[in-house]
Amino acid sequence: MSRKAIATTAAPAAIGPYSQAIEADGFVFSSGQLGLDPATGKLVDGIDNQAERALLNLEAVLAEAGLTMADVLKTTIYLVDLAHFAQMNAIYSKHVTVPPPARSTVQVSGLALGALIEIEVVARRSS
Repeated sequence: MSRKAIATTAAPAAIGPYSQAIEADGFVFSSGQLGLDPATGKLVDGIDNQAERALLNLEAVLAEAGLTMADVLKTTIYLVDLAHFAQMNAIYSKHVTVPPPARSTVQVSGLALGALIEIEVVARRSS
């Protein structure tokens, strides 16, 4: 199995010892994306803006790998407050294709940099 790191300046740089994504055997495993503005490195304000920005960051990482959200098989969403579920869901639904990918959404006690949401995906190249 060969592994290839995926990196793009169109999404925030990793803030630790990890890759934005790793490709192996046609699968792309993204690291979690926060609602960080890639130009400033700062967290955008509010759940709506953070959800949108996190999804745009994921789309940029996928694009670097030659993929789109239509190639996503599984999404995992981490929310600091499940009261934001409906807002997140409305924004998320604008970024996914039909049929939507499998998804898990969980509440966590905290996220890096005080973020309200973090999203990661697993995608695969079409044969």
